[in-house]
Amino acid sequence: MAHKKAGGSTSYGRDSQGQRLGIKRYGGEKVLPGMIIARQRGLKYHLGTGVKRGSDDTIYA
Repeated sequence: MAHKKAGGSTSYGRDSQGQRLGIKRYGGEKVLPGMIIARQRGLKYHLGTGVKRGSDDTIYA
């Protein structure tokens, strides 16, 4: 009979990948229709003229 309990695993050691959010095109850069300008969660950046908002709150030209 074993007199030692099995060692439990720790809850550390995992890390999720980044979501690649943020500005993709900055002021002064030329964009074509359909190009992504910013990836965001919620309305961190508000819409200007000539842009639309995707279903995941992405701003595109």
